[in-house]
Amino acid sequence: MTKIKGYLGIDVGTQGLTALLTDEAMKVIESGSGHYEMVPGLAIGCYEQAPQDWERAAAAAMNDLRKKLGGRGLECEVLAIGISGQMHGEVLCDAAGNPLAPARLWCDSRNEAEGAELTSTLGFKMPKRITAARYLWSTRQRPEVVRRARHLTTPGGWLAFRLTGQWRLGVGDASGMFPIEEQSSQYDADKLRRFQGIVGAGCPALADLLPEVCVAGQDGGALSELGAQILGLPSGTPVAPAEGDQPAAMAGSLIGSPGVVSMSFGTSVCANAVGDKPFVGVARSIDHFCAADGRPINMVWLRNGTTFMNTVVEMFGARASENKDSAFAALLPQAIAADDDCGGLLALPFMDDEPGLGVEQGRQAALWGLNQANATPGNAIKAAILATMFNLRLGSLPLEDQRFPRDEIVLSGGLTKTPQFGQLLANVFDTPVVIFDSGSEGSAWGAALLAGYRRAILQGSPQSWSEYLASHRGGGEVRFAPAAEKVHAVAGTFQRYRELFDRFIHRR
Repeated sequence: MTKIKGYLGIDVGTQGLTALLTDEAMKVIESGSGHYEMVPGLAIGCYEQAPQDWERAAAAAMNDLRKKLGGRGLECEVLAIGISGQMHGEVLCDAAGNPLAPARLWCDSRNEAEGAELTSTLGFKMPKRITAARYLWSTRQRPEVVRRARHLTTPGGWLAFRLTGQWRLGVGDASGMFPIEEQSSQYDADKLRRFQGIVGAGCPALADLLPEVCVAGQDGGALSELGAQILGLPSGTPVAPAEGDQPAAMAGSLIGSPGVVSMSFGTSVCANAVGDKPFVGVARSIDHFCAADGRPINMVWLRNGTTFMNTVVEMFGARASENKDSAFAALLPQAIAADDDCGGLLALPFMDDEPGLGVEQGRQAALWGLNQANATPGNAIKAAILATMFNLRLGSLPLEDQRFPRDEIVLSGGLTKTPQFGQLLANVFDTPVVIFDSGSEGSAWGAALLAGYRRAILQGSPQSWSEYLASHRGGGEVRFAPAAEKVHAVAGTFQRYRELFDRFIHRR
């Protein structure tokens, strides 16, 4: 057997768990997987999982990883471990760390009213998925469980506890539980006091339940004897602070400096922008969390992603599933070649609601201004993808108003399959766009990077987190610079879209 020294990244996802092994240069060697299901029989909008299933999945993923490595004549020597997990979950535990109930996940929708109440009271955007809103709901709906709680953490935080015996959490994942004060990279003490005033007496103070906050490079613990049994690795192996999937994914995209924006286009769209200062006030379209080093991240999320564009492609092409690929291959070049004003055609892509933009009654996507001259597949498809980019630009306007830097966009997701759309995105935002050949392995690779950085710090490295990420930017890339004449043309289309959007929202 050939021994591979490297780093282990574990990602506790919504659908399953991944264990990914890299070598010392962060090249991905192999990965294994473990699976689990939602708790069955819950009402619509309720999503729960059994934390014990994550532990079993971690053991299964490691067995799967070893089997694949063995088939290649390889075995691993893990130098450090990183963990990422689905953010915003609520895992209530007793003093020994035993879950008191199934974990409520980020997608559980039972506490929208509590999110709105906290946003109003704290003057800070508290979306319904933030863990604090879940805890407030639990104090009111299941106080008998809350009264027994001595710890509250996230899925990644709970698995980290099982592996290390420590209640510690990376600052990015912690920021999905409760707001972080930027200067200290700790929970905002003033907001915690005001939060407790809402909860009142009879339930544990949230401040007493939350895990310790750590930034990238700090001590997340080491494998305990139990952790060693679960993973089949030596006890004492260093563990990086467990991070949330969003901060880990940004690490996996090698993003750590202010002014860099991660944009992922798929069924939904997400733009995470590294900031150089805290956001002031509350904006409906902007959510807030932290990068792994505590830098502020402002997130714009769209429910309506590329679905409408895909629908238009299928409408003009063949709807039969076996012909979809050929339809895309034939029609997307026409969209790329179409004029940026789409012949006057505009699209409203709201096949679903869009809460961040105030669209509460979606499911009525439309093509606007259709006539005989502009009724071409290229115009319709380009109008559809432009509409999604324009919605992302609308959601980002509060960041522009507060002069947050936007120096570079790193594009990932399904849109990279047609990289020429990177040029269109560069023109819409008047910002350079880059697509990396590497740096797109996702949260598990981001977790492995966190492990590598933890070991680098243990060995005395003076690099900052952003410098460490930049050092891994080697490899190929495709870069698109805004084209001045195209920026001007697409700006005119954007203005027309804003006018149509305002009319649409007003009429609704």
